[in-house]
Amino acid sequence: MRHSLITSLFVLTTLSQALAQTEEQRSTLADQREVAVTIYNENLALIKDQRKLQLPRGASALAFRDVSARMRPETALLRSVSAPGSLSVLEQNFDFDLLTPQKLLEKYVNRTVSIIRTNPATGAETTEQAQVLSANNGVVLKIGQRIETGIPGRIVYSDVPPNLRDRPTLVMALDNTGSAQQDVELSYLTGGLAWKADYVVELNASDDKLDISGWVTLTNTSGATYRNAKLQLVAGDVNQVTPVLLGGARPMAMSAAPMAKASRDMAEESLFEYHLYTLGRPTTIAENQTKQVALLSASGVPARKELLLKGNDYYYQSSYGELGQKIKVGVFVEFDNKESAHLGMPLPRGIIRVYKKDGAGNAQFIGEDRVDHTAKNEKVRLKLGDAFDVTADKKQTDFKKLGGSGKYNYMFESGYEVVLKNAKKEAVVVTVQEPMPGDWQVLSESHPHSKGSSNTAIWKISVPAEGSTKLVYRSLVRY
Repeated sequence: MRHSLITSLFVLTTLSQALAQTEEQRSTLADQREVAVTIYNENLALIKDQRKLQLPRGASALAFRDVSARMRPETALLRSVSAPGSLSVLEQNFDFDLLTPQKLLEKYVNRTVSIIRTNPATGAETTEQAQVLSANNGVVLKIGQRIETGIPGRIVYSDVPPNLRDRPTLVMALDNTGSAQQDVELSYLTGGLAWKADYVVELNASDDKLDISGWVTLTNTSGATYRNAKLQLVAGDVNQVTPVLLGGARPMAMSAAPMAKASRDMAEESLFEYHLYTLGRPTTIAENQTKQVALLSASGVPARKELLLKGNDYYYQSSYGELGQKIKVGVFVEFDNKESAHLGMPLPRGIIRVYKKDGAGNAQFIGEDRVDHTAKNEKVRLKLGDAFDVTADKKQTDFKKLGGSGKYNYMFESGYEVVLKNAKKEAVVVTVQEPMPGDWQVLSESHPHSKGSSNTAIWKISVPAEGSTKLVYRSLVRY
């Protein structure tokens, strides 16, 4: 094993020395034949960059330019598409230290540069040699026997350091046993590419139908441009060992194109436990750009509006009296993500913004909510805000402790009065939802309730226009 390791190190050293004497071959976007970009929710993307190259047989050095500046180099993989197995990568270096005047100056610390000064009166130029002592927060130069700060003239450098690039570059030491002309593919993971979904909903006048448009917002801060890329998006929570931050993006404005049923601008399919969306046409994702791509559009989706007054369980265990005056009633809108409702496409996580036309026909913003990934046939429920004209007054009218001298044998009986007020010119229905603790029972009530879950009583109360309705009930809870 020791002999094998020494032999491998000797071969690698020999190749490295040969490469040092070999002129570096560069590959740019001009060689690119195809690029595929798959973007995940967590500021992560998979890039597959195919290029046609002329590679000499044996050892060579390849500078693969115009890659992402936020590449994760440990994930980079170069392979030959046209001649599988003929190309080996012996060593690779990711040069992302880009060429700027400041970077060039920093690379020349402890090296000699030329300083060219111009006489403002005569225009004559003089040249002096200077040693760069420091380039931190300015420049310190040694010119002859004196030390100067600042830049007294133009600085002339003898060359550009090899590890200082004008574009992010992956430099690879290759061993080619195949033909000279090959189609190769470089795949790697990178940060700096993010996407999110934004949705725009318009409610009709009676709040029972809606039109919805979905947009995908892409943000590219990776330091590279992907021309005519095959774009795919993965929706789902993909585990990563090192978490990364989400990229910011700007939402797209509302689309006004109505359709009879859902129009899918992206093809969707299942991928493992996630969903994959594929754009049916190539698109260019430019560097430092935010782009919007249509995801779906549908109209006439059945909707339901709910006015909800939600209580608490603490006042079933003690005496509280007044529980609140003019309590806000929440406003919710929900719809089904089903084909029968003109949808039926898995919806990526995002923000849904809701609009409604006023009396003059202008769309006005009425609220927004964030939704998680929503599978087909699931319900989408949005909280848009609190009602202005519908309020509630609530109080505890009675409280009795019927028992409770030890653990788990407490018994409380209490009475409640809820006055629902409606200032609208039309009648409304308010859902009163009360979470009741322990083993509970409604002893008496002015309106019938239903059991929403093991600890929830629900009343549907009709409130007349410009009127009020009183809900009175009495409960018994045991612990």
